[in-house]
Amino acid sequence: MSGYVTNIERDTIANKNFRRVLYTGPNMQLVLMTLQPGEDIGLEVHVDHDQFIRVEEGVGVVLLDGTEHSLGDGSAVVILASVEHNVVNTSSDKPLRLYTLYSPPEHADGTVHRTKREAEAAETKPG
Repeated sequence: MSGYVTNIERDTIANKNFRRVLYTGPNMQLVLMTLQPGEDIGLEVHVDHDQFIRVEEGVGVVLLDGTEHSLGDGSAVVILASVEHNVVNTSSDKPLRLYTLYSPPEHADGTVHRTKREAEAAETKPG
């Protein structure tokens, strides 16, 4: 495949999974995420990955090396490798829907985690 074309806003808003990998190329990966009210991605650091996040729906915050920034529809975040970060849905009743680009890819192609619990369980499996 020479690339990937989709309506990313439609796909992001329709996504009901915590994480869904849409496309994986040799140097970049496109992933949808939906955080439920009060849910977060989890504090993390990607040593060898840059990341871009775009919020399509909802409200929240992103923490970048301890500094908090507000997020809402249309927010974009660039996270450089080795920056400690987390995204938190601060709403009490609405999901936070976003898509993210990893460069290079972070997850196995075709990965779908319906819930954060499922994602955490997959990350702790050996091998």
